[in-house]
Amino acid sequence: MRSRQLDSWVLCALLLAAAAAHAQDQDFSKVELKTTQLAPGLAMLEGVGGFAGGNVAVSYGADGTAIVDDQFVPMVPKIEAAVRALKDGPVRFVINTHHHFDHVSGNEPLRGAGAVIFAHENVRKRMSVDQVSKVMNRKIPAAPAAALPIVTFGDGVTLHWNGETIRVEHVAPAHTDGDSHIWFEKANAVHMGDTFVNGFFPFIDVESGGDVAGFIESANRVLAKADAKTKIVPGHGPLATRADLAKFRDMLVDVKARVEKGIKSGKTQDQYVASRPLADLDAEWGDGFMKLDQFTTLVWMSLGGK
Repeated sequence: MRSRQLDSWVLCALLLAAAAAHAQDQDFSKVELKTTQLAPGLAMLEGVGGFAGGNVAVSYGADGTAIVDDQFVPMVPKIEAAVRALKDGPVRFVINTHHHFDHVSGNEPLRGAGAVIFAHENVRKRMSVDQVSKVMNRKIPAAPAAALPIVTFGDGVTLHWNGETIRVEHVAPAHTDGDSHIWFEKANAVHMGDTFVNGFFPFIDVESGGDVAGFIESANRVLAKADAKTKIVPGHGPLATRADLAKFRDMLVDVKARVEKGIKSGKTQDQYVASRPLADLDAEWGDGFMKLDQFTTLVWMSLGGK
């Protein structure tokens, strides 16, 4: 009989496989990009009419255009059109918040058009080799060389661009081990990648170093710097406020405490998940990619439950 830990790795593999299949089936011709102005010289692009991938931040002005994340290859012409509507000219820089395909698949065509790609060193490491599922022997092929970040960093890097200080900060493993926050300091705005998804249970990619405690630390790090006027761009979901992020953080603190108690109770993972201990949170947080039982399982795994 397979162990519960084995079943957990199967779950991770199946989640990623389902996401990949969803992306392949998506009719991107029906997806449009909504542009929201965050501050002078800074905007957010969000998919409407279908799944476009992660939210994109756009810094534009006299120096040119820099973006955060780049969705899928079929979305790149739409990203470029949205960028040109803000500032004519090509994308000069791309900053990846992490390595998942719905945030980095546009790297190759944008790099081919002259963009310089920035990311944490773990993003390049994960993109540059095949990712093999521990259970299903399923291989996720390495990204083409032309899609890999050109500039990598450890703790962070700062771009001085369009009169803005764009501060890229690596954070403790949360969604993955390559997560970064991108602060636009003059605009008082931050893109958090998938360390924050507004209104949904997050995906803790345990196979890529994800950790529920890191999600809480990530949120606390932004909350310590943000104020009531800070514009917070989540990896997915609508533009957020400090209050939205605090609510997300509080939910995770509650969930972590509940699951830790469940682990100490002596229940098996299967018994704990079957008891649906987070059911009261489902109506508010369970309408995204992560469903209640999946999320509960990944939190359990992240906390080292057996």
